[in-house]
Amino acid sequence: MQFDGAVIREQGVTFAIVIVKPHVLNTTLEANRTISGFAPAFPGLPVVLMAQDSRGRPTYYGRRDITNFLSRVSPSRIRWKRYTVN
Repeated sequence: MQFDGAVIREQGVTFAIVIVKPHVLNTTLEANRTISGFAPAFPGLPVVLMAQDSRGRPTYYGRRDITNFLSRVSPSRIRWKRYTVN
């Protein structure tokens, strides 16, 4: 499986962001299942999901302190990487 994401260390917190399709964030159940699915790729790190609308505006789902921080950061400033996980 390949996906785009990033690992960020900010203000003493290290966390992962994974880009997902917008429909993943439609329900809490699906979003939480998706976070659980990506957790093994980032052992010990909180995982936040990010989806963009048709205008490129991001929506984040995950730990509130992290999503609040990310809401003030342009996605273009994040160093995205393509991950491959078996």
